[in-house]
Amino acid sequence: MKKAALLIVIAIITFSLLPARGMKEEDTDDTLRIGISKMLAHPALDAIEAGIKDYLAERGIDVEYDVQNANGEISTAASIAQLFDTEGMDLVIGIATPTAQALANVFTDIPVVFSSVTDVPAAGLDGIANVCGVSDVVPFQEHLDLIERLTSARRIGMVYTSGEANGISLMEGMKRTAEENGVELIAVSVANSAEVRTAAASIIDRVDAMYVATDNTVVSALPALSDVCSDASVPLFSADTTSAFGTDVLVAGGFDYYDSGRLTGEIVERILSGESPEDIGTVYLTALELYINLTVAERLGITIPDDMLSDAAYIIEEDIPNNY
Repeated sequence: MKKAALLIVIAIITFSLLPARGMKEEDTDDTLRIGISKMLAHPALDAIEAGIKDYLAERGIDVEYDVQNANGEISTAASIAQLFDTEGMDLVIGIATPTAQALANVFTDIPVVFSSVTDVPAAGLDGIANVCGVSDVVPFQEHLDLIERLTSARRIGMVYTSGEANGISLMEGMKRTAEENGVELIAVSVANSAEVRTAAASIIDRVDAMYVATDNTVVSALPALSDVCSDASVPLFSADTTSAFGTDVLVAGGFDYYDSGRLTGEIVERILSGESPEDIGTVYLTALELYINLTVAERLGITIPDDMLSDAAYIIEEDIPNNY
């Protein structure tokens, strides 16, 4: 009897020391568990990820990250959202429209922060109590003015992704702007990045210039698009300066996506400080930076005005970037 009683006491003590059911041992510390879902790996989206991590690290916030890449597949983005739900994340971040949409569809009880979503209303991400983030609305008129000033183009080509809300929104936005300015937009759609080269080649003989917006699928294949334009001596303009390096983009006018990532990190910090995502809403990027490739300009016989050069954040000459 004494031996049986002793075993019962030991059992009670042992079970009292076990963590509560369903609670992981690491859940008892102050580490914040953040899931980051990225639509693709390309320089702009990678810069956002780096900006988020650097900002939170500098603020002394202890974070355990799970970073997932959807590789351009919307179905994979949905699977990643389910994975984060299973893992019990404290907060999730969607870099690009499809990943943000997938997270918002799954999570209603923890904060969902988006970054690099161009058209927030069209993506269905506005007015949701637990959703907020950073938008990179494209300044189509400024981009068109830039193209017309340097090339006098009357027919502009554009490759866009038909399966993403972001891609469709960007094409429609540029088309409206072009029509308002008496310019024809010749657009061709793709389903994935592997189709970008063929799509660009199908319209290159009918355009005076090519334009690429912040369409993640197209931007991820920017080197292929650049090759098509270079072979045809057609100037290429981009809305993403980050991805322009190492390509034959003539001019890019875009946002600093590392800074966008830091701004996203700041939003995370605001939430941790007690501010609600609903009150934060959408924060818009406004400061454009200009990238100019003088080597490409010389090859195309295009003269870049002095005032444009003085405003440039990056001037590329003989493949050597100069920061101003």
